Amino acid sequence: MPRQITTGGKACLISISKHGNSYLRKLFIHGARTVLHLFRDRSTPLARWVDALKDRAHANVAGVVMANKLARIASAVLTKGERYRPSALKTA
Repeated sequence: MPRQITTGGKACLISISKHGNSYLRKLFIHGARTVLHLFRDRSTPLARWVDALKDRAHANVAGVVMANKLARIASAVLTKGERYRPSALKTA
């Protein structure tokens, strides 16, 4: 699962751990690469974030970044026990 370190009230998001389940990490990365290529509706906040990401990063880097974001979304959904709500998605 993705980690977060906070120091002095400032959060630093860290990548997906390589010490965890390697198969799950591989699935997230393959799924993220597919998601990057299959976005059709460009009006959602996540799609706009993906477009900006593709403009500033290499395709492989963008895939790993997207996998990290998907892992964070999945972790939040599982931790809170709620359904996924795209409207609650905050993109920076």
